[in-house]
Amino acid sequence: MSIQDIIEGKKEWRAHMARVKALPQDYQIVYKEIQKYLFKVGPVELNDGIGLLSGIIDLLEEGAVSGKGVLEVTGSDVAAFCDDLIKDSKTYADLYQESVNQEVNKSMKKATDKTKEKGGYRDGKSN
Repeated sequence: MSIQDIIEGKKEWRAHMARVKALPQDYQIVYKEIQKYLFKVGPVELNDGIGLLSGIIDLLEEGAVSGKGVLEVTGSDVAAFCDDLIKDSKTYADLYQESVNQEVNKSMKKATDKTKEKGGYRDGKSN
């Protein structure tokens, strides 16, 4: 990532946050909770820019303009709203699960290979 990319990213983020600050107060509160939730749950694509977050702002702006309450837009279970948004996205939890499973499989293969080299086990005792 070049310095120019970092500068462009910061400009994009500032413009994004200006949109958030232009929302009504209740919308800002809910947006900030959505943002925190997504940063913790972590869809991997959040590292690729603000596309998902920008889409959420679009939705919230539409709701505010039409005079809806923020929970009419998201529903009363904001975490479920977030989960629904990212249900088809790869998350950091998914990546971690995959890495744990790979490590377990690799370790089990090593242990199995060592057991085979030593002649295996019989009746729970080494040969």
